[in-house]
Amino acid sequence: MFAMTDEGSTIDPTKPSIARVYDYLLGGKDHYAVDREIGDIFKRDLPGSVAIAFANRAALTRAVREIVTGTDVRQFIDLGSGLPTADNVHQVAQRHAPQCRVVYVDTDPQVLVHGRALLEQNERTRVVLADVRNPEQVRTHPDTTELIDFDRPVAVMFSAILHHVNDDEDPAGIVRYWRDHVPAGSYFFVSHFRSGDNPETRQAEAVLHKTFGRGRWRTDEEIASLLDGLEILDPGIVPAPRWRPDAVDSPWAGKGERELTVWEHLIVAGLARKAA
Repeated sequence: MFAMTDEGSTIDPTKPSIARVYDYLLGGKDHYAVDREIGDIFKRDLPGSVAIAFANRAALTRAVREIVTGTDVRQFIDLGSGLPTADNVHQVAQRHAPQCRVVYVDTDPQVLVHGRALLEQNERTRVVLADVRNPEQVRTHPDTTELIDFDRPVAVMFSAILHHVNDDEDPAGIVRYWRDHVPAGSYFFVSHFRSGDNPETRQAEAVLHKTFGRGRWRTDEEIASLLDGLEILDPGIVPAPRWRPDAVDSPWAGKGERELTVWEHLIVAGLARKAA
């Protein structure tokens, strides 16, 4: 059975979705049996790998908070946003500055359905069904142009999305498009699977390729190169748990610095700024 969205796209519960698998790993409720089967491969065969999802989510939350509390930026575009879960970008941003505006973008029609249901009472938030590999479509979408003022700085969030863009799909070109279409003072957050040249990396990459036919684990240098032309801010491209941790979610808070698990090393985060 297929469910139809109001824009004519279908939700196929027989095919796994990256957004729904991620939702399952984070403890959400918006997934089907086929998504749980994939998620259980990570839980069962790659014990500890679920830490990647939680480390990524925590870093995204901190990045949004730091942008809102430390800059004048009050508008966000969250590319490849996935299904709504706890502490979404708009919730974190509007907690500190209620005037913040957020556009969520995903290619999964279920994200559109659930996102619009969640956000129907929030006039400063929109959900756009579009492919991040077509940034022009995203930028010129009526919901985007209604909410985002491209004459003012924007925070562009690439949270755990660019590693799903293969090399021949030009991930650097996607970032470059946004760099060229937002004004100076805009910020770019990136989190990305990091190649560890170890069995864990190879196993996890194999699961992604077998399931979705895509997934590119890149080195620190390759990830930094995606942000070419932007100023990468301290502490640089680092494992997500070590990207500006605070006392609430630091993995070593109050205990002295501890060694991260192999899985925690396999997701990195960084924040960059477009200079004048």
